[in-house]
Amino acid sequence: MAEAHSPLAQFEIKTLADFHLGGIDASFTNASLIMVVVVGLITLFIVAGMRNAAIIPGRFQGMVEFFYEFIANLLKENTGSAGKQFFPLIFSLFMFILGANLIGLFGAITVTSHIVVTFALAFMVITIVTIVGFVKHGTHYFSYFAPAGAPMWLMPLMIPLEVISYLIRPISLSVRLFANMVAGHVMLGVLGTFVVGLGGLFFALGAIPLVAIPMIFALEVLVALLQAYVFAILTCIYLNDAIHLAH
Repeated sequence: MAEAHSPLAQFEIKTLADFHLGGIDASFTNASLIMVVVVGLITLFIVAGMRNAAIIPGRFQGMVEFFYEFIANLLKENTGSAGKQFFPLIFSLFMFILGANLIGLFGAITVTSHIVVTFALAFMVITIVTIVGFVKHGTHYFSYFAPAGAPMWLMPLMIPLEVISYLIRPISLSVRLFANMVAGHVMLGVLGTFVVGLGGLFFALGAIPLVAIPMIFALEVLVALLQAYVFAILTCIYLNDAIHLAH
């Protein structure tokens, strides 16, 4: 268990309601609570923004429409008109990851800093992509693992490499998000510790991290946005491969 002064203490999972189902620990934790809060805040944001929709949008309506158009354009650019049906998936993923990333900057536990959460999201994405590929193309989807134009004598080497590359997608997708969230929050925690530890005794030394914290915080907000975007655009690219079978 991480100590209170450790920068890693912010990632500690705490049980709020102990619950077991068939020998499986299904306890409600602080991470579970934050995920519920994030979904609630996103729902409230969208409902509040569109409740009194007008031709000339107000502040909230404008923000909701901005995110809607941003994801719609992202999906269209990467999958074409055939990917329109997956808008709810991409929009939900983007908003949830963005909300979870941002809420962690204000003292709450960052659920996207836990590999089990990011891997669950990534595994869901790859599972949906695979199902879409087989539903649309049937067994011809296996041709995805045989690069077009490659000579037959290279296929025994290329096919296993393509399969490994495909199976490693959820790992790379989840680790990218997890690692960036952990690194940024640890950096903020370390700088905060420097301010507390040095500020009282050596004001000049304590002022250095104190000045750096707002800049790092702004950078973390940018990273939160960027990581949600990267997760969404990679999902679009994977969907495009499944829909159009580029190989």
